[in-house]
Amino acid sequence: IRLTEPALRAGERVEIDLPIRNTERAVGTMLGHEVTKTHGEHGLPADTIAITLRGAAGQSLGAFIPGGITLTLWGDANDYVGKGLSGGSITVRPAEGSLFPPERNVIAGNVIGYGATSGSLFISGVVGERFLVRNSGATAVVEGVGDHALEYMTGGLAVILGDTGRNLGAGMSGGTAYVWKLRSERINREALDSGELEVGPLGSADQEILLDLLRSHHRLTGSPVAERLLSEPGEAVSSFVKVTPRDYQAVLMTRARAEEEGLDPNGDVVWSRILEVTGG
Repeated sequence: IRLTEPALRAGERVEIDLPIRNTERAVGTMLGHEVTKTHGEHGLPADTIAITLRGAAGQSLGAFIPGGITLTLWGDANDYVGKGLSGGSITVRPAEGSLFPPERNVIAGNVIGYGATSGSLFISGVVGERFLVRNSGATAVVEGVGDHALEYMTGGLAVILGDTGRNLGAGMSGGTAYVWKLRSERINREALDSGELEVGPLGSADQEILLDLLRSHHRLTGSPVAERLLSEPGEAVSSFVKVTPRDYQAVLMTRARAEEEGLDPNGDVVWSRILEVTGG
């Protein structure tokens, strides 16, 4: 916190480079409190406080950090990276000099991005179970996930560039996921059979979003996977499917049509339409 005083007092950009070890938990959380206390709920402009960490992070790296804080970890992390993420940005990439292929190795633990509301996560490697549980607004890119990914997700965007575990999307009621070569047996069976989850090809707008995120992922992490996909963008986008809850998609389409008609998307008329299309 002391090292970031220029940012806290005057909003000046600060860059910090520090070692980290796995006994140090919730790194960045108290700093995030100071940012919010001083500058309000929206924090500081993006990347005002840029912190580079080198080593193995303990649990809850970057928990609840607000806008303006960017954490870049060269190494690996335990569970709960980005828990409650509130506008900040977190990047996790292999340590310098690492020789193993990131997409085949675990770099962060379970329950990554739990309860995140906004902000971004870019992780070059595989993570554990329950990825983005109860995410409601953050954007996250990762190169493989364990079981129960996207459980109870209500908003935000997930991009999975590798294999998935079982039971993806259980209880998912909002948000969107772009998943590489997703096998149907990996999706929550009840949600898929009932039609609660829609799985299909990416539209043109989705393709542009995906490619933009792949570029960001490569720029921030040096990901070999992102580099390979970007070398053949047409083939890359065709290997992804879009996973979206049926009712969530209906709400988005209803609001979009209302805006085209010049209606207030939050007005009573539009809400009546939403209730009609979702059976609410």
